[in-house]
Amino acid sequence: MSRLALQSGLALLLLGLWSTGSTAQTPSPAACRGTLYLTLDTGSMQAAETIAAILQRHQVKATFFVANEPTWRGDHALDDSWRDFWRARVREGHHFGNHTWFHATLVKDLPSGTILTRGGDHAPREFDKAGFCQNLQRVDERFKTLTGQPLEPLWRAPGGHLTPNASSWAGDCGFPQHVGWSAAGFLGDELPSEKYPNPRLLNQALTHLKDGDILMMHLGIRSRHDPFVRVFEPLITGLQARGFCFATLPKTAE
Repeated sequence: MSRLALQSGLALLLLGLWSTGSTAQTPSPAACRGTLYLTLDTGSMQAAETIAAILQRHQVKATFFVANEPTWRGDHALDDSWRDFWRARVREGHHFGNHTWFHATLVKDLPSGTILTRGGDHAPREFDKAGFCQNLQRVDERFKTLTGQPLEPLWRAPGGHLTPNASSWAGDCGFPQHVGWSAAGFLGDELPSEKYPNPRLLNQALTHLKDGDILMMHLGIRSRHDPFVRVFEPLITGLQARGFCFATLPKTAE
């Protein structure tokens, strides 16, 4: 049997176990054969409650990167309507980083010293240092208003796109550590499901993830026809069956 066939069989087996209610036992910290760092960007928030329930069920702690993105409900992720959701995640012990207020891609530094951005919740615009800091600090202030808890000193640029100015300024804005993701940790939930079906993405993750990897996915993606959340639970249980434990960022000293 080919390696691809074996991988496909593993994915289908895990999907079958999940659908019948069988789950892997969460490994104890002493039994961990490796540690993974699951990070969750806001996105459309359509799968937020389902993902949160799975995390709670399997005792997984994640790091959420929060932006004030439009959601599938027609509101925004940091509106009062999401207060109970964020407060519940704080009580559960998850960590929270900054994903910028506008969720606009940082395109490039301009000769004027500003940063050109595009997308997000507004037309292309330029940010000087003060505006860039406000774009980060506004998230922190709003999250504290909703939950009573500040963000960790972590941030993630939308799409992971950095510029030299952004890298330099972020620390002065209170967020010195930028967090990307590992190559194997790109779970692909934002890719078109017609070309990247869920079993294929599940196979890739279960096969290639290794100790210390940072995983990245979203709390919802409008454009994906077959939502990745449908294989999120078999992903978690499959990784736990391999002996992986999950931890939050920033990493703690050994």
